[in-house]
Amino acid sequence: MRSNEIMCIRVFRGSIILILLLSIITPHVLSAQSVYYPGKWGEWEKKDPSEVGMDPALIEQAVKLAIDSEYQGSKDLAHQVAISFANEPYNSIVGPTKERGSQNGIIVKDGYIIKEWGDTKRIDMTFSVTKSYLSTVAGLALDKGMIRDVHDFVKDYVRDGKFDSDHNSKITWEHLLNQSSDWSGVLWDKPDWADRPGRRRIGDKGNERELFEPGTKYKYNDVRVNLLAYSLLMVMREPLPEILREEIMDPIGASPTWRWHGYKNSWVTLDGQHIQSVSGGGHWGGGFFICTRDHARFGYLFLRNGKWKNEQLISERWIELLRQPSPANPSYGYMWWLNTDKKRLPDATESAFYAAGFGGNYIYVDQEHDLLVVLRWCPAVNDVVKLVLESIK
Repeated sequence: MRSNEIMCIRVFRGSIILILLLSIITPHVLSAQSVYYPGKWGEWEKKDPSEVGMDPALIEQAVKLAIDSEYQGSKDLAHQVAISFANEPYNSIVGPTKERGSQNGIIVKDGYIIKEWGDTKRIDMTFSVTKSYLSTVAGLALDKGMIRDVHDFVKDYVRDGKFDSDHNSKITWEHLLNQSSDWSGVLWDKPDWADRPGRRRIGDKGNERELFEPGTKYKYNDVRVNLLAYSLLMVMREPLPEILREEIMDPIGASPTWRWHGYKNSWVTLDGQHIQSVSGGGHWGGGFFICTRDHARFGYLFLRNGKWKNEQLISERWIELLRQPSPANPSYGYMWWLNTDKKRLPDATESAFYAAGFGGNYIYVDQEHDLLVVLRWCPAVNDVVKLVLESIK
């Protein structure tokens, strides 16, 4: 066989291999390129519901329902918080509050805003939705190797006495993240047992209560959530809002208007700096103050498995971890609510997960339907989401 014939055969074989490789790679490249991401603050393309296969009439019904279902509590949130937790001892408000706005929201399908109503640029308190932001900082600490494993004992990272007792020494990062630690103690002048005390009487002491083995009993408890924030501060050695802004909020194009507050007495001196340890909610004031548009960007990051454009801001491993049902409460992950048992949102998608806060604040993430719903001051989240899902043709 002549050399030019051999060369032709080699070129032919090479072309076949190249074609085969392109047939494998190209769909993935095109798929990645077809995912829409909004630009910076204010830049988010809108589409009519019909353009993404949704029934506009049902979307209008969903919006009307949301507006008609607005939370009926006082717009003076200092007053509303005070009366909502009036049965608790140590219930003084120690963080900032503000008057809330009216019901508003955003629906995002296939990456595009298909409906937006109300004042979505107004900065409002968001209460326990803050917990999902706090959880994200924990995920960053894990991604960076600052926390080696969620099953590590917190006592090996925080050595100032808060985890020294026989009971508290058994607490892991996972226990703090899924609210099953049953940590016993006082933080920022608030005893753990005083938050949602149930049948306990004012004057009861923490050492009189039964202690549960860490990991075995779920208890929604802001003292322990604040302990997680404090513990992360001890590990990361920087203000958590600065970390979140640099690693998450700025890269996703969020506005510069959001704030993350702690309490007037939650300041610590760390490496010579006076730093405020932030709170995980607005139970006693504080927490995240943010607009609906920025909530939507945060939710969209999780809808896209932690990726923003070409950058993986938080690992897919973390997204998987936070969605694992907790042994002590299958409806709860790492400070995100799960819908695996469909008790709280019976008409929503089983695989969906969501952030939830006092007064009807929600970020609903539904990867199965490429859907994101953000609601402010709307307790009727299940009914609204039901109509939105029914609108998908």
